Amino acid sequence: MVNKQIIDDRDTRLSPADLAVLRENLREQRVFREEQLRQIAAVPSRAGEPSRRSAGQTEVRVKLAASARMVLADVEAALARMAEGRYGACHLCRRPIDRERLMIVPQARYCARCQQVREAGR
Repeated sequence: MVNKQIIDDRDTRLSPADLAVLRENLREQRVFREEQLRQIAAVPSRAGEPSRRSAGQTEVRVKLAASARMVLADVEAALARMAEGRYGACHLCRRPIDRERLMIVPQARYCARCQQVREAGR
């Protein structure tokens, strides 16, 4: 499906070239996170290590894997929004997400204002 989404504000306008760059960036992020998860899963636990150190390393690996899975899910969701022609609209206010923000965080679901509101509510 060809994505014909062009957002009309000059600060948020996404050209077809922008969308292609963003799509490629998201695909690269997906590959990176998948490889990261494979590497984390492949690290064997070492018998004979002091249990405190081993437990700490296991905790770090668990947290890294959780973070990688969360980013991977965000990347997959962004790619799905692109395929559906919904990419670039804020999930809360439905306004366009600034082009500059998407170039920095291509998996962003929220505009900067709504992201700040969400973070303040935590």
